[in-house]
Amino acid sequence: MSGIIGKKIGMTSIFDADGKNIPATLIEAGPNVITQVKNSDVDGYNAVQLAYDEKKEKNTTKALKGHFAKAKTTPKKKVVEFRNFREEFEGQVALGNTIEVGQVFDENDFVDAIGTSKGKGFQGVVKRHNFGGVGQATHGQHNRLRAPGAIGACSYPARVFKGLKMAGRTGGDRVKVLNLKVLKVMPEKNLILISGSVPGSNNSYIILEK
Repeated sequence: MSGIIGKKIGMTSIFDADGKNIPATLIEAGPNVITQVKNSDVDGYNAVQLAYDEKKEKNTTKALKGHFAKAKTTPKKKVVEFRNFREEFEGQVALGNTIEVGQVFDENDFVDAIGTSKGKGFQGVVKRHNFGGVGQATHGQHNRLRAPGAIGACSYPARVFKGLKMAGRTGGDRVKVLNLKVLKVMPEKNLILISGSVPGSNNSYIILEK
């Protein structure tokens, strides 16, 4: 599983060959620095650790300073591990090497996007679970339009089951969206254009996997 770390720039749209308007997300992907290479003999599995986005040295711990110094690179904000990097990178996977977006992805590839969804705070059931509400404001139900309705049961089981969909904290979760099509890759600007939306707000970190 190969991939790259990026940052969400925002959403836009492009027209395809048939004139259809396609919503898309623009992501600044890389360049990433290889800060660690793991192998099955030493670590028990094969993986490549990539780092992205500059971080101030004064905000970096001594342990991380030494870790990045081994790769002969400056401190980074985001570090992600990718297991079983693709075989075509075998010659390029070395400590301190740089991975560019054009090396990993091509147009018309399908990728998985991982990010942290926007936090919504405490929300009701209509927003959190897409409840429809009462629907018909009849018989004096002036304040029940967005209510969850009855949650209890009869004398048996005389309790509310665990996991019932109710109001609560919403968003701020790790979300993975599968099979998004790569519409365009701009390696000279470290940009990639992906169809559809990806989780997270603008300037949030996005992990792209292939």
